[in-house]
Amino acid sequence: MPEKVVIIGNGIAGVTAARHIRKFSDKEILIISAESEYFFSRTALMYIYMGHMKFEHTKPYEDHFWKKNNIQLLQAFIEEVNVIDKTLRTQEGETINYDQLILATGSQTFFRGWEGENLNGVQGLVTKQDLELLEKNSQHIKKAVIIGGGLIGVELAEMLHTRKVEVSILVRETGFWGSVLPKEEAQFISKHIQKNGIEILEATELDKIIGNKNNQVQSIVTKDGREISCDFVGICTGVKPNIDFLKDSGIQTNRGILVNKFLETNVKDVYAIGDCAEQKEPQSHRKSIEAVWYVGRMMGETVAQTICENKTAYQPGYWYNSAKFFEIEYQTYGQVLAKAEDHIGSFYWEDSKHEKAIHIQYVKSDETFLGINTFGIRMRHEVIDRWLSRQMKLEEVISCLKEANFDKEFSRKFEKQIQSSFQEQYSKVI
Repeated sequence: MPEKVVIIGNGIAGVTAARHIRKFSDKEILIISAESEYFFSRTALMYIYMGHMKFEHTKPYEDHFWKKNNIQLLQAFIEEVNVIDKTLRTQEGETINYDQLILATGSQTFFRGWEGENLNGVQGLVTKQDLELLEKNSQHIKKAVIIGGGLIGVELAEMLHTRKVEVSILVRETGFWGSVLPKEEAQFISKHIQKNGIEILEATELDKIIGNKNNQVQSIVTKDGREISCDFVGICTGVKPNIDFLKDSGIQTNRGILVNKFLETNVKDVYAIGDCAEQKEPQSHRKSIEAVWYVGRMMGETVAQTICENKTAYQPGYWYNSAKFFEIEYQTYGQVLAKAEDHIGSFYWEDSKHEKAIHIQYVKSDETFLGINTFGIRMRHEVIDRWLSRQMKLEEVISCLKEANFDKEFSRKFEKQIQSSFQEQYSKVI
């Protein structure tokens, strides 16, 4: 009888693991999710709300795909993991056996314990259920305040803006997403978001949320004493791993589920991947928890190898991520720190219309390329990865930007501007 692999969580990490285990073995596979029966593209939730697509359009696989590939699906909430008996207990009381368990439970909105955070009209935006609640709340929203300036925050702002909702975003830093973006880019993105009709209140933090007699939010108060009237508050101050159900399981947790380089927990035959996994020894310049799609997919591929008796270490390589700030596409490769250390230099270029920008960081002593952020410019991942692996020098990167760029029109129009800016800043001829 084949071994039974149970995967809790049907996001990109869990589903990738299931697909690759099936590719390499005939093990019995069961995917359990409380959120939805079928895997869907989480990044597409905003487009459902904006009317660009329906939920069924967000499913990357036809419903018959799972039966065809002998992957069982169960929509249920797991309340308890018993690692001694190798069993799971659902909220309905059903017991499920496993031989190997993969925890891919994702993350949830990180509420920080503010007064009033449980009022009606206060929510995050991570899950399908959050989207459904937002649709319900949207029936009466006229003024929204979003707490936090990150990728979820700007998505929520754009979504509400399409419904003619007045939106203000509170950010702690001077500049949007200033904890991640260097100063120039944070200000560049702030201006772009404001140009789209969104108010950004910089260097402003939430103190409390005030409700009316019907337990509905009516305003927020900032730490400097300002009261802002609103009928909706979006909490976008980050996410945290879904691990509460593991409290007495014996599986070691910190902020997330602790794993080694093979994505193994402290318990034999139990693994963790994706948003819920916390690396005990992350690679240099990588975080211990990385709640992004690309990481989830890579972890899913890696753990499948180990499950199928080809023990493989998770080797994420160079950091990469992408997103959109309204119309501006954002990509980041390698290491670009918000606050560069003393030994790190920076080259920044922005076009005259404030629609495109490039920020490169490098080692000052020998000008070794460390990483690049691009805005409004699409780069080729494999090319940048090669540059990082080769430890190319700054001057060579500037001279080879055409090779990495998807858009030939950009190369013709802006390449000389970038090179001229570089020559002015560094007194070098390319």
